[in-house]
Amino acid sequence: MKIERNVPLHDKNWFRTGGNAAYFCEPRTVDEFKEALAYAQEQKREPFILGLGANILISDDGIDGLVVRPALRDIEQIEEKDDCFLVKAGAGVTIHQLIEWCLAHNLIGLEEFSGIPGSVGGSVYNNLHYFEHSLSDFVVSGEVIHKETEQIQDVAKEWFGFGYDQSRLHDHDYFLLSATFCLKKGMELDTAYARGRRAEIIRHRIKRYPMSHTCGCFFRNFYDHEVGLEINGKKAVWVAYYLDKLGFKGTSCVGGAIVSSQHANMIVNTGDATSKDIIELAREMQRQVKEKFNLVPKVECQLVGFKQYPLLI
Repeated sequence: MKIERNVPLHDKNWFRTGGNAAYFCEPRTVDEFKEALAYAQEQKREPFILGLGANILISDDGIDGLVVRPALRDIEQIEEKDDCFLVKAGAGVTIHQLIEWCLAHNLIGLEEFSGIPGSVGGSVYNNLHYFEHSLSDFVVSGEVIHKETEQIQDVAKEWFGFGYDQSRLHDHDYFLLSATFCLKKGMELDTAYARGRRAEIIRHRIKRYPMSHTCGCFFRNFYDHEVGLEINGKKAVWVAYYLDKLGFKGTSCVGGAIVSSQHANMIVNTGDATSKDIIELAREMQRQVKEKFNLVPKVECQLVGFKQYPLLI
């Protein structure tokens, strides 16, 4: 396996910003993944696992460690249990590839995440969600490797401790090698319906959200206990609601970073933004929401490589 030095990362994440990785590799097998972790220990460099970079902002200073971009891309159906068909996918498989493979084999359910960028590794890490659906609804087990011992474990769904934008993988002691999903077998008509739903979800996403040069929602929604305002009997937890009220959508910008005209909680790189531009804009969004509503949006996008935490909270 080739381990490269001083590798640019701006072309390896959706924001298209950020500096270089001190070290970089793309392990294609479990043995190569072990080799990468051993190398990180030898060099006394912290390993960082990078998927498609869809939910990440990398510092302009880059990452002073070993960036591991898994290229484990095998997909296989491993077992059938009652009404559950188990499909195992490597951490480097994209969600798009996994959905396409499943539909080609008349396995349905994951089409709910159509049009969302990300790899299996990154999506399990953050418990990918869209409206009422979460990836944890389908995960039954995973294969993980310990950062220091390189010991591989097969773990059940409960091990991950899934929550909203959350899993045990956030502790960065273990990294995902593969995940196994429980899916339903459909008839040809069921699969045709799933393909139609997939197309409609993608059409809906294109209409509502920017599809490039963004990390998606920059801030997570508030929890019920964090807000007092109710709308139609429901707690107003949506960060975009408060940002809309402040007029951020499509107008507020810093350098090459602008708040999307489609969604007030999404920041877009117009082409020449730096990560510093994005951070300054995000801080201003936090500041105004705090000043007007006494709430501070908390980041959903993963911030990497910053020597000091750059936002308000």
